[in-house]
Amino acid sequence: MRLFTAGLAITLMAGSAYAAELGATDEPIKLAINEWTGQHVSTHIAGSMLEAAGYKVEYTTAGYMNMYQAMADGEIHAALEIWSSNVSDEYAKQVASGGVVEMGDLGLDAKEGIAYPAHVAELCPGLPAWEALADCAMVFATAETIPMGRLVDYPADWGTPGADRMTGFDLPFKAVPAGSEGALITELRASTEKKSPLLITFWQPHWAMSAYDVKFVELPVGNEECFTDPAWGSNPNAVNDCDFAPSRIFKAGWSGIADKWPAAHEILSNYQLAVSDQQPMMGAVDVDGGSVEEVVAAWMAANEATWKPVVDAATN
Repeated sequence: MRLFTAGLAITLMAGSAYAAELGATDEPIKLAINEWTGQHVSTHIAGSMLEAAGYKVEYTTAGYMNMYQAMADGEIHAALEIWSSNVSDEYAKQVASGGVVEMGDLGLDAKEGIAYPAHVAELCPGLPAWEALADCAMVFATAETIPMGRLVDYPADWGTPGADRMTGFDLPFKAVPAGSEGALITELRASTEKKSPLLITFWQPHWAMSAYDVKFVELPVGNEECFTDPAWGSNPNAVNDCDFAPSRIFKAGWSGIADKWPAAHEILSNYQLAVSDQQPMMGAVDVDGGSVEEVVAAWMAANEATWKPVVDAATN
């Protein structure tokens, strides 16, 4: 297993952190576990910091798109990796009603888009330009989708951003939801090994971006009009005929967390994670076969000087 020495980008805003009471240390802080490895890493680092401060932590499996009611009800206390480009309307509803509060950016430099392994450019001349897909859709066709090409989209409970782009650009592709993040990786691995065609909805940070030399299709830069006005863009009959909205990755929690666990609120609010730190840990789990717990524990043990000051600032 790899031992990590790179510094985790955990920062404190100057003058914003202060020592706080621990609060109800006899009751566990419940952190949401969603459906992808990077989120598991982000969450377990945060949980390990809370445990170092003296808290009990429970990791609670939660559906990414529908966890916000449980958060507003205090059944889940924080979610550490929420993507602004793929968050349900339920989040905004619960923030507006006062049950959920934002807890600052996580700090990851993120991108989402329609992607393909680099070798696919030889099978579909004209890539990375999106227009090339209209001419070579049959290259991507399967028995399930013929005469249309196949796009492997996010798992169904992550939303349908890939399908939305196929409609937006009026491309002859059928979006087929993947069963899980693992299924997306299986598709990338098989395509790379067999040099077969693959179009996929994907994102960074992710270790597979470099492991399988994944490229993004170049789509027109979008703005708010692209997502609301069909007249904007190349397709006058649909919205979403542009690239994904820039992704901001942030943290949120139950509105009562600051009162019940003041120091925990400080720790989680000031916690940030860099892509250069997260991606190697993701690879150690998904490629090297380590458990999330083992990988995070190895990093915590080797890098106490980078995370302990955050805990100390909130508790001393």
